[in-house]
Amino acid sequence: MIHPIHEKYATLLVEYCLAVQPGEQVMLDVATGALPLARALNRAVLAAGAEPHLRLSYPEQSADLLELVSDRVLDSEPHALLAQMQRMDAYVRVGAPENSRALQGADGAKLARLSRRMQEVNRTRLAKRWVVTLFPTAASAQESGMATAEYERFVYGSMFLYDDDPAARWRELGERQQAWVERLERADQVRIEGPGTDLTLSVKGRRWMNSDGKRNMPSGEVFTGPLEDSANGTISFAIPSNVDGALVEGVRLRFEDGKVVEATAERGQELLDEKLATDDGARYLGELGIGTNPHIDRPTLKTLYDEKILGTIHLALGRSYEETGGTNESAIHWDLVCDLRNEGRVLLDGEPFLENGRLVG
Repeated sequence: MIHPIHEKYATLLVEYCLAVQPGEQVMLDVATGALPLARALNRAVLAAGAEPHLRLSYPEQSADLLELVSDRVLDSEPHALLAQMQRMDAYVRVGAPENSRALQGADGAKLARLSRRMQEVNRTRLAKRWVVTLFPTAASAQESGMATAEYERFVYGSMFLYDDDPAARWRELGERQQAWVERLERADQVRIEGPGTDLTLSVKGRRWMNSDGKRNMPSGEVFTGPLEDSANGTISFAIPSNVDGALVEGVRLRFEDGKVVEATAERGQELLDEKLATDDGARYLGELGIGTNPHIDRPTLKTLYDEKILGTIHLALGRSYEETGGTNESAIHWDLVCDLRNEGRVLLDGEPFLENGRLVG
């Protein structure tokens, strides 16, 4: 029997996020820890008159791949995966972390090779209708410092699943965000100030996106791609980042003409260096985002949630989203979150827009 909250969750993903239509091909990429949602998703796609393609992934899959993949595979093109993705109309990824440290100590150079190998597959996927979500697990609850039941309420609440009509709530948030987008699109220079932070960059002529749950669930952010050569100054990220199964904390970046020229981390320096060495685009910014979700009020070591915290901003190293007008290309897209809720502000051409966690513009 399907739990009502899982049925509601699946309906939101299929009908609101992806707007699946009859006859479409839909890839369901689901971690085994989210099996309770897999059946609900499969049924929701079938009910929409579309054809689901369910693909399951087990917790140790990435670790096994890194341990056993041959150079022959790494040096080849992923033709089968690319052909499959080209045939899809929509894609949903449901993660369900059961051990966020599964890749601790992994070979960074091999991870970079895998990222480069999958670059065209990922580019093709991003051109489709897609949504990414995280199913709540006991491991994620423990990592966030919450009891499992509390964490589930946090996750489902962040998606408005306790409301009678979650899709209506997302449309309401989207309407509010659109007003912020219209203000941001009139801006040229953005200045970010806070503890250990004084960074300027230009967004002139770039398009701001209203992220209202169509691609991330939960969502609640507005974002763009800054001009690639415009970032100058320093920024510090107090919120830790969990990347490739390793914890990176206390990241501080210094930019000159868009490029990272100095990068330090209190923890995870080696991984930070490896990520920046992935390719030429890894040292440039692909995204500037502002969190707006009123229900996400604490860091959880899950970027999907943390970058949506109201009163934070995030910068992504690496690949831009083409729809923003960004042109930076890279095999990585790594979001780092800067907390401005207690002290800090964002200025648009000298005028306050975000101050101490409050939108004032």
